[in-house]
Amino acid sequence: MNSPALQYQKLDVQTLVSSASPHKLISMLFDGACTRLVKARSYATRGDHEARNACIGETVSILNGLQASLDQDQGGELAENLDALYDYMLRRLYAANRDNDAEGIFEVLDLVRTLQDAWQAIDPELARMTESQTS
Repeated sequence: MNSPALQYQKLDVQTLVSSASPHKLISMLFDGACTRLVKARSYATRGDHEARNACIGETVSILNGLQASLDQDQGGELAENLDALYDYMLRRLYAANRDNDAEGIFEVLDLVRTLQDAWQAIDPELARMTESQTS
């Protein structure tokens, strides 16, 4: 179904993404992961396996993107730790999906929210200034 409202929503998201700072893009990815995990947990609780699979699959894509964006050269120990955390969350989601485990989904949601809170605590202007000084 390709309704005008859905087309407008897609265009609105594309506009937001194209004009967003790198900091805002990461925030949007965290938001998207949280939204999908909340839905996935609800679907798991209700036994809607198809919808749960779709939400978890979308979350896996987001987490893979976040993991791939890590700068291993400049990120040092922090990048290594985040890489391991993303790997854990992905494995946990695969198991939660396989076992229809709503609590496993909630565990990953809690981890993503913790990362999201930490990311939002970073002042985007300060982050931009730091990036320009290292370039």
